[in-house]
Amino acid sequence: MYKLKNITLLSILIVPLFISSCTKTSDTSTDTSGNWIKRSDFEGITRSEGVSFVIGDKAYVGTGYDGTNRLGDLWQYDPVQNFWLQKADLPGAARSSAVAFTAGGNGYVGTGYDGVNRLNDIWQYNPTTNSWIKKNDFTGGARYDAVAFSVLDKGYIATGYDGNYLKDFWEYNPATDNWLQQVSLGGSKRSAAVAFVYNNKAYVCTGTNNGTSTGVNDLWVFDPSATPIWTEKRKISNVSTDSYDDAYAVIRSNAVAFVMNGKGYVTCGENGAVLNDTWEYDFANDVWAKKTAYEGVARTGALGFCVSDRGFVLTGRSSSTPFDDIREFFPLQAYNAND
Repeated sequence: MYKLKNITLLSILIVPLFISSCTKTSDTSTDTSGNWIKRSDFEGITRSEGVSFVIGDKAYVGTGYDGTNRLGDLWQYDPVQNFWLQKADLPGAARSSAVAFTAGGNGYVGTGYDGVNRLNDIWQYNPTTNSWIKKNDFTGGARYDAVAFSVLDKGYIATGYDGNYLKDFWEYNPATDNWLQQVSLGGSKRSAAVAFVYNNKAYVCTGTNNGTSTGVNDLWVFDPSATPIWTEKRKISNVSTDSYDDAYAVIRSNAVAFVMNGKGYVTCGENGAVLNDTWEYDFANDVWAKKTAYEGVARTGALGFCVSDRGFVLTGRSSSTPFDDIREFFPLQAYNAND
């Protein structure tokens, strides 16, 4: 069976509503600019629910579920040469719905689901030696569909599902190989959320709670230099009396997220149906704008990453069919159906 995955935001001032405030003011565009260009297919087995991490100018993709088996392979993608190269397999259990992050020039993969058990092991990948080392188990406990990210060379894991929906938050120090529980993010528990990092701050949004198909609508930002470390941003659904959120349809689970050109992007996933629409987040103004939809087949359980300010989306599934295609997003280009 599928286990939904991989990934990590608002203080709204409540004011009385008067008749004179019911007219919304506009401060965003409904432009759907942007262009997706197909790149060299992922050379591994078609899959969904995998992991990805970036080290330097290379991306790494591995694990996942092909519809029959959990996987433990690892592949390196060179976006300059548009070329895939297989690397050393993960020594631990093959898995899906795991997490990954990069810290100290190494990649880390852990948690997930092996088809029978939820997992809490953590493995470090060294790109120089193309080898794996087992690290201390994740102290937060076995789970899948969590989110992970790194800020200032420390790794973080949050949320997920361990038999219950979660919103706890844990920090990993690669220098000591230790985990430390931090203040949980606010708002809803969730699994199959997304996380993206910009200017040493991490943003967590989307996901599902208590099995709802509609998903959660809060957006939280983690700033390790601030107190409190978590603050809430505007909701990702149409809840205000202003017009900036009139067209919002960001709510979903099992989506992908990446950051490029100083903007955040969320695409694909599911919300009662499998999705391919793309949303751009403006960090400065805390608003979302719709961009050109992902031009491949709508999908859930896909992967997204950014290498050298270039954003990519790949793999995933539609219903029970897994994919191996990959597309690069050009948010400033005009849509072109012929490329």
